[in-house]
Amino acid sequence: MAELVQYLITGIAAGCAYALLGSGLVVIYRVTRVVNFAQGSFAVLAALTVTTLLAAGLPHGLAEALAVLLAAGIGLLIGLVATGKPGTTPQAALIVTLGLGVLAYAVEILLWGDQPRSFPGLGGSTTVLGARLQTHYLLIVAVTAVVLAGTTLLFARTDLGKALTATAADPYAARVIGISVLRMGLLAFALGGALGGLAGVLITPVQQVSFDSDVVLVVNGFSAAILGDLTRPGLTLVGGLLLGIVQALVAGYGSTAYQTEVALIFMLAVLIARAGRRELVEAA
Repeated sequence: MAELVQYLITGIAAGCAYALLGSGLVVIYRVTRVVNFAQGSFAVLAALTVTTLLAAGLPHGLAEALAVLLAAGIGLLIGLVATGKPGTTPQAALIVTLGLGVLAYAVEILLWGDQPRSFPGLGGSTTVLGARLQTHYLLIVAVTAVVLAGTTLLFARTDLGKALTATAADPYAARVIGISVLRMGLLAFALGGALGGLAGVLITPVQQVSFDSDVVLVVNGFSAAILGDLTRPGLTLVGGLLLGIVQALVAGYGSTAYQTEVALIFMLAVLIARAGRRELVEAA
């Protein structure tokens, strides 16, 4: 029983990180219709930046906050390159984000080398229902709950959030009433960068990160987001949690070598189920 509880909690924590990554994808896609393939790079760059800042003597908290801000800034820059030119189609912007993600490899190897890195998270251990686990897992869950709740309030209760929602719903109508669609798109990329960076900062103390970890991270984030059709944050959270729990159970009772395959099978199953439902709706 204790073993199962441990797998479930560690899976929920990993799922929260996937949900943060997926939420970044959702924010960017809803506003710009661009699938950002550089989303995993935000997490890797932020995580590696924390290792450097901590080595330079900065305290925890400040180092993580600066790394997340850096990821937001890089997100803004990628958004500017991918969507800043008028008339750029979402398909062309997607290719640009893919190219920038590959470019990030060279930058990361140049600055941090090719060896995996990590840094200590919240210390200590906690016992939950007889299962003893690192307290950092609970920190991941708590921070994710606060951040996703804050993001929901941003979109529902603030003028800025409503402008983002209006742009996502109808860019032409938003432009007519004076909303800068370009600025909203850039803001979406910055938010996506911050969410991706936060995911990387939270998960690195329990999973080492290297320059090519973005592939696994973006596959997991995309698998979570696809449950909500890249537009629904709530279902993205559910998708992330389901994926994290299944991966933890497979790793615990089977092998850690199949975690990426689990994400791909999860994504494929969702796509097949969604396609089947659409066929039923069209047939009706």
